[in-house]
Amino acid sequence: MAGDAKKLQPIIIKRVKKGGHAAHGGAWKIAYADFVTAMMAFFLLMWLLGSTTEGDKKGISDYFQSPLKVALQGGPGAGSSNSIVTGGGNDLTQSAGQSRRGEGSDQSPKKNAGDQRRIERAKKDAQTLAALAAKIASTISNNPKMQEFSSQIKLELTPDGLQIQIVDDQRRPMFDLGSATVKPYMREILKEIGVTLSDVNNRISLDGHTDQTPYGSGARGYSNWELSADRANASRRELITAGLPEDKLVRVVGMASSLLAEPQNPLSAANRRISILVMTKDAEERLLGTAIALDGATDSAKPNPVNTVARP
Repeated sequence: MAGDAKKLQPIIIKRVKKGGHAAHGGAWKIAYADFVTAMMAFFLLMWLLGSTTEGDKKGISDYFQSPLKVALQGGPGAGSSNSIVTGGGNDLTQSAGQSRRGEGSDQSPKKNAGDQRRIERAKKDAQTLAALAAKIASTISNNPKMQEFSSQIKLELTPDGLQIQIVDDQRRPMFDLGSATVKPYMREILKEIGVTLSDVNNRISLDGHTDQTPYGSGARGYSNWELSADRANASRRELITAGLPEDKLVRVVGMASSLLAEPQNPLSAANRRISILVMTKDAEERLLGTAIALDGATDSAKPNPVNTVARP
């Protein structure tokens, strides 16, 4: 019986079930989080590098290469940044685009301001010369002596200034034949013009012109070049005698027949003329090759005006 009871005793079998991946569990989540964090840091670094100017980059580079030297030097750094330790090296603000607050792109405003002042100066010149032309025309119309010669006085506003031309007439020449001796009526015209121009601030250029008639004697090479220059200088003397300040004349030139008023008729009396140009400031700059202050005054570095006899 005892043997039968022993045979009927239940046998209990314990089985341990092993879980899958128990060795590493959720470690992959930590690795993935580290990867995402690293990628975020990488993209953040790339964004910072893309938005940082070359000046800042140079300053940071200088700091990490020799931080003690940069800290001791101080002063404006390569990036001109507002860091505690200012960067060293050359200032790249102009070339790299970074600038101090309130600075940097002031070149454009300065240029625009200069252009605006130049435009205003040109307008002022135009107004002054138009008023001068009206004044000369009024002087001619109100002076009985001048009215007689009004057909020989031509006024024209040009881009370079007010051009006053005194033109010869076949019946009434301005000078003696083949000479620079001024006729009395020509002296009267130059006197009135000289008085009118004495109050004008603009500089003056004076040219003498002849027709293409060859000079008669040709003694010692004297030609229309010398004749036109002598007539221009004779006119200059008359203007100065009338009260025109000599320093207002910047050029006296003999042009001979190189610039005919009537090219189709080179022997016409209209080609024999004295041309007085009251110049704009821009024309004066081009002639003298020096800049003029935009406030209307001449540059102190400008050489004293001289009277010359030139041949183009």
